[in-house]
Amino acid sequence: MTAVAKVIVDVPTMQTDRPFDYAIPNALADAIQPGMRVWVGFGRGSRQVAGMVVAVDTVSDYTGELKPVLAVLDYAPVLDAEGLALSKWLADTTFAFWITCIQTMLPTMLKVDTIKSVTLGPKPTPAAVALLAGANSRPVADLPEATVAKLIQADALRVDYAAKDRAKVKTADYIVPQPLDWAAEKAKLRPNAAKQHALLALLEGWQAQGEQPAAASVKQVTRAQLVAAAKRGWLTLESREVYRAPYEQLDHRAKTAPLALTPEQATVVKTVTQAVSARKPETFLLEGVTGSGKTEVYLQVMAAALKRGQNAMMLVPEIALTPQMVHRVKGRFGATVAVMHSGLSDGEKFDEWRRIQRGEAKVVVGARSAAFAPLANIGVFIIDEEHESSYKQDDAPRYHARDVILHRALLAHAPVVLGSATPSLESRARAAKHVYTRLVLPHRINQRPLPPVHVIDMRQAMQQGGQGDFSKPLLAALQARLARHEQSVLMLNRRGYSSFVMCRECGFVVQCPNCDISLTLHMDTHTLRCHYCGHEEPIPTRCPSCGSNKIRYYGTGTQKVEQALHALLPTARVLRMDVDTTRKKGGHERILNAFGQGEADILLGTQMIAKGLDFPNVTLVGVINADTGLSMPDFRAAERTFQLLTQVSGRAGRADKAGEVFIQTYNPDHYAIQYAQNHDYEGFFAQEMAIRHRGNYPPYYFTIKLTVSHQDENQAAKAIYSLAAQLQRVLSPSAIVLGPSPAAIARLKNRYIYQLVVKYKREPRLAETLAAVLDQTQKSTRSGFFVAIDREPQSFL
Repeated sequence: MTAVAKVIVDVPTMQTDRPFDYAIPNALADAIQPGMRVWVGFGRGSRQVAGMVVAVDTVSDYTGELKPVLAVLDYAPVLDAEGLALSKWLADTTFAFWITCIQTMLPTMLKVDTIKSVTLGPKPTPAAVALLAGANSRPVADLPEATVAKLIQADALRVDYAAKDRAKVKTADYIVPQPLDWAAEKAKLRPNAAKQHALLALLEGWQAQGEQPAAASVKQVTRAQLVAAAKRGWLTLESREVYRAPYEQLDHRAKTAPLALTPEQATVVKTVTQAVSARKPETFLLEGVTGSGKTEVYLQVMAAALKRGQNAMMLVPEIALTPQMVHRVKGRFGATVAVMHSGLSDGEKFDEWRRIQRGEAKVVVGARSAAFAPLANIGVFIIDEEHESSYKQDDAPRYHARDVILHRALLAHAPVVLGSATPSLESRARAAKHVYTRLVLPHRINQRPLPPVHVIDMRQAMQQGGQGDFSKPLLAALQARLARHEQSVLMLNRRGYSSFVMCRECGFVVQCPNCDISLTLHMDTHTLRCHYCGHEEPIPTRCPSCGSNKIRYYGTGTQKVEQALHALLPTARVLRMDVDTTRKKGGHERILNAFGQGEADILLGTQMIAKGLDFPNVTLVGVINADTGLSMPDFRAAERTFQLLTQVSGRAGRADKAGEVFIQTYNPDHYAIQYAQNHDYEGFFAQEMAIRHRGNYPPYYFTIKLTVSHQDENQAAKAIYSLAAQLQRVLSPSAIVLGPSPAAIARLKNRYIYQLVVKYKREPRLAETLAAVLDQTQKSTRSGFFVAIDREPQSFL
């Protein structure tokens, strides 16, 4: 009986979003298992694609003749049973294609590229022969697309497919000394052959000690000498697989000892470790003020899981946070820690993923994508700064890492710790209803008070001696820190030099040609840049509309503030940390290391500096403009502003020196700023929940956002209204539909965007209707439509 492989093919459409049956050839009968990548023929003709085996059976649902599996791309499954089940759950809950979810869970280097080439077809023509230029085949990518298409349709050319697996294992040569009579070998050498005598002495010592060093680590011997020695039979150069370890320098340091816990910390650790021991999938919300020692709690809880022979997983929200957290976790657990985040190279991600899959790593630390790490036997899951919006994926599959972790924890019978000084309203509301268990760390570990927060009214600041973006009190505080050789952190949540360029004569604002958004000035590259599509153009000297030379920069960005700091405080050493300065690999770590070692007096950055950073010499935090987030037309604007201000305020005074915070704002009476000034999360929670209740917003309602885009605005509008009518037919009267309406940025990358939002409490027919919507709109994708469904969007913009 022929075995059958159920394969999800790498063709992401609704029509192909199901397993297809393939016959397993006898030669591969013992090789193919669920979770392996394979190479198969698909559709009519000779097309070949990659796929994932999701099951192996003896019965096929297909009555015709099955195509065979052409090749197996893996020696062992890359997804286990839990991983395959997780990928299907992810597809079902995020309205995404199964194959897209599988690829999201795997490292980039496990993606298979399809190489297309052409050979002469059954009806060759002179044009086809000329195109091949004497070769048997040529890559399609090197040839004119239109010409190739016509020749294929005429059977003059035929397309061949080949798989190119990106997975590359790094190897290194190791020196293996041979069992020789070293004295006899030395006797054969000339007395003045000093280098050869030295090499023989090294080899004799290595053999005696049983050492086989890496060739690259032996600095006193050249590669040519090693090759010559191998020819003499003194040694063999053995190629071995090595890992691309991103933090290898941390693996060999002495491990840190657990710190003494405060009574509050000890209570939290005891409560969570009891759940670890009981294998109880309980969710804990750890609400701890900044500096209360949440990280030490995490470390001791993870240590408890490891002591029981289990593993631990910890997520952090930003790459900027990862270096410091990696230092803390590797400092405690050493080489058993694997790290996963987007700042690593593809090779490093692949090797860290393989270490985890092979069981060589016991602890995983990483950003959002680490939620899919193939870690087995997990005893505890931890999500630090659980409120962060970066845990939500913006494109398909639109998952929230918290949901993935909660799902995995349920299957693993393991507790989850959600930690934050400012929990999301959804999590805090679940704790209020006892869905989550709330744990509290209300005091800093050193018994230091939280830093006093001064709110500066910028409407009056200029009249009181302020200069540019700096009020007089903030400037004076910066000068005082410089005099005391203490450090300061300044946050402005807007990168670039200025927000826009406008003509003072006619009011013309330089817009992106592809998006309905103004271009941002970047002085380092002397360009205007769109932060959405990447369009760049030179800075104009005259207005493109009226020809006036009165074109000026308006608004403030981190580059402009940096320039102002150099003018106002010429002796201050300033480090700027934003997307532009951290593009290169290791950029975050270089800047943070330099600041931590005292190489700068002021760290200026966007919101990436607001969370998790712990520098004992920072005694001042300044927020240049607290209103950038408040002005957004989004129901979460106040929550995000409060969280950001509270988090960045917590960077000051974390050690023995007292801290101080200055918040500059044009809205000093806004409740988010008032509660942040008083470090009053519970007060903010109560007021914001009352506002959400009146407005029928989460966490009182679930939400789904439906987005349609097209290059023709009329087509996009017609499509969204048609989908709205379809939804209204199945929604109950209690559901609330916002829209259809143009998106806040109505055009992005030359596509017009329309959206609607459904707010609901219980709609049993909604999920199946949305799945049907996706199925129907797949056919219109060829006409230029793009439809996206986002469950629990972080923003309605």
